[in-house]
Amino acid sequence: MPPSGPQPTGRLPHALINQIRGLLAEYGIVLPQHPGQVRRGLPAVLEDAENQLTGASRELFRSLYEELAELDEKIAAADNRIRVAFQNTPNCQRIAAVEGVGPLIATAFVAAISNGHAFENGRQFSAWLGLVPRQNSSGGKSRLLGISKRGDPYLRTLLIHGARSVVYRAKAKTDKQSLWIMNKQQRLGTTKACVAVANKNARIIWSLIARNQEYRQAA
Repeated sequence: MPPSGPQPTGRLPHALINQIRGLLAEYGIVLPQHPGQVRRGLPAVLEDAENQLTGASRELFRSLYEELAELDEKIAAADNRIRVAFQNTPNCQRIAAVEGVGPLIATAFVAAISNGHAFENGRQFSAWLGLVPRQNSSGGKSRLLGISKRGDPYLRTLLIHGARSVVYRAKAKTDKQSLWIMNKQQRLGTTKACVAVANKNARIIWSLIARNQEYRQAA
C-alpha cells in the first residue's frame, strides 16, 4: 500500500520563513517575501559583518536557517516517496485522471481506502469523508445544512483544496462539468461549490478504485 501524503506536525516552512523575516526586520534587514529569496538571501545576511546583527542574533539566525534547510530536505524526501508510490500504483494513476486530483491526493486516498470495498457505494464513502450535507427535518420538511465534517479531516481538506483549483479554472471553460460548477458557484457561492466538486470527486474516486474503472470525462 502506498504511503499517504505528509501530514506535518511541526511548523511549516512558510511559518518559519515569516518568523525569520520578522526577526530580521527588527534589525533593519528586509528580505523579499518570496520564500526562495529568503532561502538565498539569509546566508548573505549571515556573512555580512557590517550589518546590525549581534553575535547572539547571528547564531540564532544560523540556527533558524539550518532548521529551514532540514525542513526542506524532509519535504523533498516525502515528495520523492509520494512520486515513487504514485508511479508504482495503478490505482493512483487511475484516479489522478480526475481533475483536481494529483499524486498527493491519489496516494493519500489509496493508502486510506485500499480497494474501496469497505464502502457500499460512492455516497457512503463521501459521507465517511464528511462531505455529505447534514439534514434537519421538522414538520415533514427536510432542510439541508452544512457538511457533517466527519471522517478524516486530512483527506477531506486535500480533496477540497483540489476542488478549489477546479472551480477557479471553470470560468474559462465551456464543457459540461465547468458549466455545472459555474451554476453551483452562482447559486451557492464559491465555498459550497468547492465542497460540491469535492463531494462529486470523492464518489468518482471510489467508483474508479472499487470497480477498477478508467476515468472518462464528460464532454
